[in-house]
Amino acid sequence: MAAAQQLARAGHHVTVFEKDEKPGGLLRYGIPDFKLAKQIIDRRLEQMRLEGVEFQTGVTVGEDISARYLGRTFDAVCLTMGAGVPRDLSAIGRNLDGVYFAMDFLGQRNRINSGGLSAENRDNIDVKNKIVVVIGGGDTGSDCVGTSNRLGAREVHQFEILPQPPETRPSDTPWPTWPRILRTSTSHDEGCHRRWAVTTKSLSGSDQHVESLTGCEVEWSQGPAGWEMRELPNTDFTMKVDVVLLAMGFVHVVHSGLVDALGLALDERGNVTTDQVGATSQEGIFAAGDTSSGASLVVRAIHAGRQTAVGIDRWLSR
Repeated sequence: MAAAQQLARAGHHVTVFEKDEKPGGLLRYGIPDFKLAKQIIDRRLEQMRLEGVEFQTGVTVGEDISARYLGRTFDAVCLTMGAGVPRDLSAIGRNLDGVYFAMDFLGQRNRINSGGLSAENRDNIDVKNKIVVVIGGGDTGSDCVGTSNRLGAREVHQFEILPQPPETRPSDTPWPTWPRILRTSTSHDEGCHRRWAVTTKSLSGSDQHVESLTGCEVEWSQGPAGWEMRELPNTDFTMKVDVVLLAMGFVHVVHSGLVDALGLALDERGNVTTDQVGATSQEGIFAAGDTSSGASLVVRAIHAGRQTAVGIDRWLSR
């Protein structure tokens, strides 16, 4: 959206393709309403439409329309698809029912809130009166905690594999670096049992549905290859659980479909490789945000979109 608006203001005709039913991406379907009212997005979209940006929704580029079509139809293409591959849990019992990726849970709830999905749908992820474990201690995990509380979960637990951060800025993250300190969100204040330095070893249940989680405490130490983790003996625990939400971050952009079809070069982490102005390995193809940087903050994606729009404008104006 940031790239599209800036390019339109530079005088270009811009078309935005969106695979979902409404534009907005992570802002609309990943961030809960209690953190971002969707009217804010709709207001900006209306402004963009008045400025000449065209939106085509319900279109999966790479499937509904081909990479070849993009090349024939447009002078430049900018990929801003995000880091859509979530980090998975490698534990026994991962495939049991009741274990979901965080974005499936958050996206479904946002669709229900907006009227795009029936609250009575039998495939809805139900956490009411349930014991919920959120695996992952970042912002996405916090959003799962807040959403679970609002949906009436009986208990909400959050596990983080890293040690608990200090409450004050440590010497290894001096200003102006981002401080490694303990952060407690309003979602945590609403009710959450938090545990640090914990790993999930296995899940078990009956009738293909998760019923219990077994984990243990871990210890981190500096080794020859960097930080290394080891399980602490005699710290295993088992707890009852009804729903497990995986909020362990995201790996990289989805490769199948458009990225593979365009033959784009990738870095060692699986992100689309770009130069300083967002140009990829293919002429006329640009990328911005999490597509090229990996999962990061929304504000960084907006900044990257604007920077890449400048690069596209210069390239088009050669």
